[in-house]
Amino acid sequence: MMNDELDISQVSQLSGLAPSTLRYYEEKGLIKPIGRKGLKRIYHSKSVMTRLALISMGQQAKFSLDEIGKMLNHKDGLNIERASLMTKADEIEKTIASLTVLKDGILHIANCPEENHLLCPNFQKIMETSLKMNRKKT
Repeated sequence: MMNDELDISQVSQLSGLAPSTLRYYEEKGLIKPIGRKGLKRIYHSKSVMTRLALISMGQQAKFSLDEIGKMLNHKDGLNIERASLMTKADEIEKTIASLTVLKDGILHIANCPEENHLLCPNFQKIMETSLKMNRKKT
């Protein structure tokens, strides 16, 4: 069971984040110490670990730290807009589709019976699809 207070090195150890990352998050307003003991920042254990978990989830979903900060520091408290989550879910779905096409193409190339991949009609389609996908990104 965690103490009610953790110093920055304990938060670093529990979260796996470097103290410099924690200081950066503090600078960005994502986490807040409750004080200091000597030179070490002190955090409320449950609060800081909850916020770090939310930051981690947000980053995994490809939200920027600024976007995460707006969610965490809304005037009414935590404010995760469902519309922005739906937008991120759509983006993730597109990424999954793109990666699936890439994976299938790589598997085909690895298992293609053609000596020269350029003569394989499926490989030609894979190249064409890859080019189209790159055009959509730019």
